[in-house]
Amino acid sequence: MGTLLIWDCGILLFFYHGTGQEDYNRLRPLSYRGADVFLLAFSLISKASYENVAKKWIPELRHYAPGVPIILVGTKLDLREDKQFFIDHPGAVPITTAQGEELRKLIGAPFYIECSSKTQQNVKAVFDAAIKVVLQPPKKKKKKKRKAQKACSIL
Repeated sequence: MGTLLIWDCGILLFFYHGTGQEDYNRLRPLSYRGADVFLLAFSLISKASYENVAKKWIPELRHYAPGVPIILVGTKLDLREDKQFFIDHPGAVPITTAQGEELRKLIGAPFYIECSSKTQQNVKAVFDAAIKVVLQPPKKKKKKKRKAQKACSIL
């Protein structure tokens, strides 16, 4: 939990870190009730983590919290360009920014942000985006009124 001042408003943030462990599959959805936004994170150095966004997390969130906006977050940005990391972990596959943007479009997320908790790069941007989504939700498109049409039905 934390408080953040943005746009001259006091914002109270509550965070819940959900785990992907199978043991919590039945309990995890209980924490979704009342959420205003989800920060859905995946590792930029793990193809499996990236693939789980669409395979596991989006179906679960859409089922238990339909309509709640999702901010897509790529983590461990500092390691994506770390050649030594990939030498030490030959199975690791870096995820590109373009792949992240493609996934953002696929899941309908308003934002995709890559960050590093180690270097703090873009960490504030993640929370700023979440607050923006909650305080300034997308405007709903107005339905166009149809003009009355004269019609003839033949039976």
